[in-house]
Amino acid sequence: MKGVEVWMRDLVTSNGSQPVACTDFVNGGLFLESGSVLPSSFASFVSLQNTTSSSRGRLGFLSVTLGQGFVGQNENEKVLEIKVEKAGGALNTTKHLWAGAVAAMVSRTFVAPLERMKLEYMVRGEQKHLIELIQSIAASQGIKGFWKGNFVNILRTAPFKAINFYAYDKYRSELLKLTGNQETTNYERFIAGAAAGITATVLCIPMDTIRTKMVAPGGEALGGVIGAFCHMIQTEGFFSLYKGLVPSIISMAPSGAVFYGIYDILKSNYLHSPKGRKRLQYMKEVGQNLNALEQMELGTVRTLIYGAIAGCCAEAATYPFEVVRRQLQMQVRATKMNTAATFIKIVDQGGIPALYAGLTPSLLQVLPSAAISYFVYELMKIALKVEPE
Repeated sequence: MKGVEVWMRDLVTSNGSQPVACTDFVNGGLFLESGSVLPSSFASFVSLQNTTSSSRGRLGFLSVTLGQGFVGQNENEKVLEIKVEKAGGALNTTKHLWAGAVAAMVSRTFVAPLERMKLEYMVRGEQKHLIELIQSIAASQGIKGFWKGNFVNILRTAPFKAINFYAYDKYRSELLKLTGNQETTNYERFIAGAAAGITATVLCIPMDTIRTKMVAPGGEALGGVIGAFCHMIQTEGFFSLYKGLVPSIISMAPSGAVFYGIYDILKSNYLHSPKGRKRLQYMKEVGQNLNALEQMELGTVRTLIYGAIAGCCAEAATYPFEVVRRQLQMQVRATKMNTAATFIKIVDQGGIPALYAGLTPSLLQVLPSAAISYFVYELMKIALKVEPE
C-alpha cells in the first residue's frame, strides 16, 4: 500500500465483466495502490449522468462487494451452498416434525375413549366387561370422562410421534448412505424403527409418567399436569419421571421395529408390484394436477389399511412390556420394585393372562389410531412439501 488517498471515478467500461482499473483518482476515502486492478465482481462504479450543460461530466460512487472475485469463485459458491443447504435442512426438519405431531394430535383425539378404557384395565386392574366399563364411566363422569387426560396425552404423544416418525426416516436414510444400497433392506427398516422408538422414548417418557399418575386412583387431587409434576418431584425426586424407562425401551425398540418395518415392507411390496408401478407412472405423468390425497403413493384406503396392520402387529408383540411399564410408573418409593420383580408379581397375581389385561380395547384403540396416524402423517408430508431425509 503506497498510502495514496484515492476515489475512483469514471472507471467502469461498458462491459461489466472487464476489470476495473484504478488509474484516474481524486482525493477521497478509499486507500488503493496506484495502478491496482480489481475484478468487477469486487468493485463496481455506479455512474450518475448529469444532464445539465454546466456539468463537468459524470459523478458517481464506488460500490464494493465482497464477492466471488475477492474470495474466489469456487470458495464463495461452496459457502453459499452450505448456508442454503443448512437453512433448507432446518426448515424441512421442522416441517417433518410438524407432520408427525399433527398426525398424533388427530389420531389420539379420535381414539381417546378407547385409550381411557385401556388404562382402566391396565392401571386400575378393572375386571368389568367392556360394556359395563363404558356404562360406568358415562354414569360417573359423563361423556367428557372418555376424554379424561387427552390433553396430557396429546402433550406426550405429539412430540413422541413427531420425533419417532422423523427419527425413523433419518435413521433409514443414514443406513442407506452407509450401505450404499439403492433401496433400504428389511433388516435396515427394522433397525431404523428400533432406534427411532428408543430415541423418542428417552426424550418423551416424563410426560407419559405424569399422565399415568393423573389417571391413576387419587390422580384427580394432584391438580393437573403442573400439580402432578410438582408432586412427583417433591415426593420421589426428579428421576421418578423416568420410572419404567428400561421396560419402555425394551418394549419400544421392537414396537418401533415392527410398526415401521411392517408398514414399509407392505408399502415397498405394493410399489414394486405391477399395480403399484402403474400408479407411480400415472402420478408422474399427471404431476401437479393431483391434489394432496391423490398424491399419496398408496392411496387413501391402502394407507389406512397398512397403517392399521402395522399398528396391530406392533401392539400385540409388545403388550406385556407395556403392562409392566405402567405398573412400574404407579409404584411409590416405599414399595418400589425392579422390572423383573414387577413382572413376577403380575404373573403371580393373575397368571400369564394378566400380562395381556386390556389387550382387546388396546387393539381396538391401536387399529384406528395407527391407521389415522399414518394417513395424516403421509398427507401432511405432501401438504407441507417435506423432502426425503
